[in-house]
Amino acid sequence: MRLLEMVILLLNLAALLMVYVPLRPAIRWAKFLPAATVIITLAHLVMEQYRWQMALSYVLTAALFLRTLPSLLKNTDRPPARGALAFLAGGFGFVWWFVAATLPVILPVPRLPTPPGPYAVGSVLYDWTDTTRVETYSSDPNAKRELMVQVWYPALPTADAKTIPLLDNFDAALPAFADILKVPAFALDHLRLVRTHTYGDAPIRNDGAPYPLVILSHGYTGYRNAGVNQMEALASSGYVAVAIDHAYAAAFTVFSNGRVVLNDPAMLPPAGQNLPGDQAMREALQATVVADERFVMDQLQRLNAGQLDARFAGKLDLQRIGLTGVSLGGGAVVWACHLDARCKAGLVQDGWYEPLPETMVSEPLRQPFMFMQSETKMWKMDNLARLDTLYQKVSAPAVHLKLAGVLHDDFGDYPLLSPVSGLLPERGALNGERTLQVVDAYMLAFFGRYLKNQPSPLLNGPSLDYPEVQFASHSPPGP
Repeated sequence: MRLLEMVILLLNLAALLMVYVPLRPAIRWAKFLPAATVIITLAHLVMEQYRWQMALSYVLTAALFLRTLPSLLKNTDRPPARGALAFLAGGFGFVWWFVAATLPVILPVPRLPTPPGPYAVGSVLYDWTDTTRVETYSSDPNAKRELMVQVWYPALPTADAKTIPLLDNFDAALPAFADILKVPAFALDHLRLVRTHTYGDAPIRNDGAPYPLVILSHGYTGYRNAGVNQMEALASSGYVAVAIDHAYAAAFTVFSNGRVVLNDPAMLPPAGQNLPGDQAMREALQATVVADERFVMDQLQRLNAGQLDARFAGKLDLQRIGLTGVSLGGGAVVWACHLDARCKAGLVQDGWYEPLPETMVSEPLRQPFMFMQSETKMWKMDNLARLDTLYQKVSAPAVHLKLAGVLHDDFGDYPLLSPVSGLLPERGALNGERTLQVVDAYMLAFFGRYLKNQPSPLLNGPSLDYPEVQFASHSPPGP
């Protein structure tokens, strides 16, 4: 909850109590509390801005002010309320206050954690089209595969630079995002107030360049902004972090011309179903995500050559590329690293491995890998068995983490939407801020070790600092 919102609620509670408490001469200033609350509410509306979760508090503020207005105008003290009717009205007032206080608590304006690294963060958005691939999920037979790609990087923002919102094109994105969570769109309207720690189109820093790269792929019905916290953590720590909107698999994609593409449910068969043709659909979708990742690596080569954006010329270390992904995107990381030697390290966040071809499961991965696993029970087929096979067969150092109190939708910024786990699907019992802290710590330790050659004790074994994490690892035998 934001500062002025807390002040409004506390002053309203105090004003309610004063309705029933005689004012002693020393505290007669308390009769001005409702008027002061009105002033603070106006300041809140200007500085913090309106959100519907505070509407009941606004109404209570107005009611308490109007009740005290006559005595303020006459400069007299209103006697405390007495009688059954007065106490009934008071009981209703306190229930009203409780509900008014609960709404902004369970649906706060999320605050992204402060990035852990020393660098300010900049970001730029690109609309890239792979002219070599037909868009198989479009009704237009001439359409080519088009992606929205966002890049975060260590930046030198100007003095007047402003941070960007969590979701660009908010009005177009909101209905689709609400549909993911199965809530009315208005319930999430307050997310337009969320600010990131990222400065749009800021100049990139020269010191530390060329920077290693980490590419993020979201899960099915995810979206590139779902992992802003991870992208900021990486960029602030000296990486160039890249997130892809995998069109049609994403919940929504808003292209640079304003065109909106929504998730296509026909891309996948029902969960757990395994009828003839179903596996082919799953493989085709994950293969599309893999091709997106490899296309983006091609584009990053052009970016580094100064062909697409001069500011990145020579700033990207193409010999140090890591891939990470969630769910569908996590399984795609395994596939892409099998095919493409440009991948130097892979981190899978609760991966969906069922779409992988059998050869991708049985053949050893050659790059260092970290597998993060939640406590989710949603998997209907052999997903966890495939995970175990992949982990055991990695021919490079491999880490397997089981995160207690974490479920499938906790990988990303979703845990910040509400402190009440039951309001969100697949949301674990672990505190949301703590969930992000755990994932960030191990992500930075892993990529720090294998893209920057920076040792970390978190990769040596279980940590007392992170008791939620069940740690396992193995390394290939020496020569």
